[in-house]
Amino acid sequence: MAQGRFITFEGGEGAGKSTQLKRLAARLEVGGREVVATREPGGSPGAESIRELVLKGAADRWSPVTETLLMYAARRDHVERVIRPAVGRGAWVVCDRFADSTRAYQGAAGGTDPGLIAALETFTLEETRPDLTLIFDLPVHVGLERAHARAGSEMRFESKGQAFHERLREGFLAIARGEPQRCAVIDATGSLEEVEARVWTAVEDRLLVHG
Repeated sequence: MAQGRFITFEGGEGAGKSTQLKRLAARLEVGGREVVATREPGGSPGAESIRELVLKGAADRWSPVTETLLMYAARRDHVERVIRPAVGRGAWVVCDRFADSTRAYQGAAGGTDPGLIAALETFTLEETRPDLTLIFDLPVHVGLERAHARAGSEMRFESKGQAFHERLREGFLAIARGEPQRCAVIDATGSLEEVEARVWTAVEDRLLVHG
């Protein structure tokens, strides 16, 4: 059986993760791999129901601690029903956001106790961890301009203000500095093709050289 892989896409608002995830999934499929593209919060029917609660409404609808608990309820269902079975059968799972988003959004930017997040992460994820995390980085004002340009109904986090998003960016970069073996920072500025090339280089160097 082929070895399954788990790649997560992380970063602030408007970083272009979703577009690049689709491009990477297509490129991996050309190589004959089964690819499961998914997202958080969401990815399973139960988790998608929780997504509706978390991403819509006023910026202060939930406290950061409540958000953290909701995110991990959704994540546990997603891991049990989608991610773990897919990796177990040899698929490559590419996921738009995962546990690092809780560390950055609810933790670094929101102020939730890192100890609580770490305890929930350990209990919820068990042995399911990403093989590679791509952290998309760009200036906050650029990302927010992009996010507002595509504005839809899920704008709760975009409305939290510049200071929140500056803390968020630094939170993601701190995660990358702390776990360089797992994380690769992707410069999210430039054309779609330029960013795609950076993503592919990271995947090729970190995962494909080992088969």
